[in-house]
Amino acid sequence: MGGQRILMGVVGRPHGVRGLVHVHSYATVPADLAAYGTLHDDRGDAWTLRWQGRGIGELTGADGQVLRDRDAAQALVNRRLHVERDRLPAPAPDEFYLADLVGLAVFEPGGPAAIGTVRAVHDYGAGSSLEIGGGDQGFLLPFTRACVPAIDIAAGRLVIVRPDEIEIRPDGDEFGEAAE
Repeated sequence: MGGQRILMGVVGRPHGVRGLVHVHSYATVPADLAAYGTLHDDRGDAWTLRWQGRGIGELTGADGQVLRDRDAAQALVNRRLHVERDRLPAPAPDEFYLADLVGLAVFEPGGPAAIGTVRAVHDYGAGSSLEIGGGDQGFLLPFTRACVPAIDIAAGRLVIVRPDEIEIRPDGDEFGEAAE
């Protein structure tokens, strides 16, 4: 898994006028985000973070320049901050990183063949969901114990139970809209 990046935080709105930003950390202990050293954003830019208060951080670019004004801070809103996978601690035997789910084969209970793979893991604020795809069909599934009762990272597979609300039509439109 060398080179795999794990999403560990997101830059939020500016705090004040001197370049500080709110930072949402996905680390188990939020303050640990700064301890990982260099963070890389979606554009490939490198940043270091120094906490200035709870959830408020100062970002320094790879050139050593610290953000010093609100406009520069505003330009970074919603930047996703990643850490190289090999810099993170190994998960416990019964734990995993959400990124470990991407690429796993997806089975239904008792199903002999995979119905697809996990394409992505999303979190839009109401909890994680899995993007499942197979062939030209795809759907989102809430990442809950009820919908994903079994995960076997070592075997490269997981089992899903589709809730009644998900309907896949023969034309591949999971939202129930008629194809034109």
